[in-house]
Amino acid sequence: MTNPVNTNSAGTNKTVLQRFMNIPQPDDKIQVMYIWIDGSGQNLRCKTKTVDEEPHKPEDLGVWNFDGSSTGQAEGGNSDVYIKPVALFRDPFRLGKNKLVLCETYSHDMRPHSTNHRYTCNAVMSTDVVKKIIPWFGIEQEYTLLDRDGHPFGWPKNGYPGPQGPYYCGVGADKVYGRDVKEAHYRACLYAGVKIAGSNAEVMPAQWEFQIGPCEGINMGDHLWMARFLLHRVAEEFGIAVSLDPKPMLGNWSGAGGHCNFSTEEMRSPGGLEHIKAAIEKLSKRHRKHLLYYDAHGGADNVRRLTGRFETCSMDQFKTGVADRGSSVRIPRQVYADGLGYLEDRRPASNCDPYLVSEILVRTIILNETN
Repeated sequence: MTNPVNTNSAGTNKTVLQRFMNIPQPDDKIQVMYIWIDGSGQNLRCKTKTVDEEPHKPEDLGVWNFDGSSTGQAEGGNSDVYIKPVALFRDPFRLGKNKLVLCETYSHDMRPHSTNHRYTCNAVMSTDVVKKIIPWFGIEQEYTLLDRDGHPFGWPKNGYPGPQGPYYCGVGADKVYGRDVKEAHYRACLYAGVKIAGSNAEVMPAQWEFQIGPCEGINMGDHLWMARFLLHRVAEEFGIAVSLDPKPMLGNWSGAGGHCNFSTEEMRSPGGLEHIKAAIEKLSKRHRKHLLYYDAHGGADNVRRLTGRFETCSMDQFKTGVADRGSSVRIPRQVYADGLGYLEDRRPASNCDPYLVSEILVRTIILNETN
């Protein structure tokens, strides 16, 4: 479970802050927040610099650096790690011409950092054979809202809410906790230019889901990581923490996944169902390999989640089916009826790295890797 948040009140007066945010910003002074993934492979870091012109693409911004010894990415004696802008978004907090930019990390010798999984993913997505197939991805990101004490938001402090059942897509103060965060996050994503497709309350109370996609190639990882940043940043405004732990509460409570929907142009065309079935057959032969890429700790986190309960298939087996939420890889009912569409890989955990997930799917299904 996520480490408990400091229980002391850390809130500030937003009305006072707004007085300063209302101060006119010079036209030739733009704030750009650089954002990157730290050494944990799960957390995001950020810092802001001022530029003199509004950037319109990542290449308009220069390479910067940070103290990698404070993020688990370098030693103190050689601590500078470079950050290279790769995906630009509008800033829903500062508004105006201000921007958010997602960055790749590079070591002191300008080689991709060992934690920079985007680099290898982009190399795969940029090959001619992959671009010709036009791979689309969509990830269903589940997450849990936590109070300052690390307990699920809205849960009784000395007990538990009622059993699961009325909470999924629920309505009412006794069924959903934290809708304000969900709504604020959705609007922030739309403003920023993140390809958010939808959202809903999940099976466990205080658990929510948003969907990103469809995205082609490397955009899947870029848009999901930015959506995660916006989620943490929005929740911060409410004094609430976000957990992407795949099993935040032990016992009879659902875990949290990052189900990945995948398709190629062939799958989306008439007769595509046969291509979907062929892809699932390839996935079945690399089940163990994929599990290494599907959570933040090489499969260790999914041990708690993929148990065969709570709409999961045990990680010890590979199972597929139509509309079967207890399968490893599922063919949605509408896809089966239409004879074309996409497959849903239900194995990725909520804390997965979308760059790793999308890369291994392409390597197995399109590039036919078998090792």
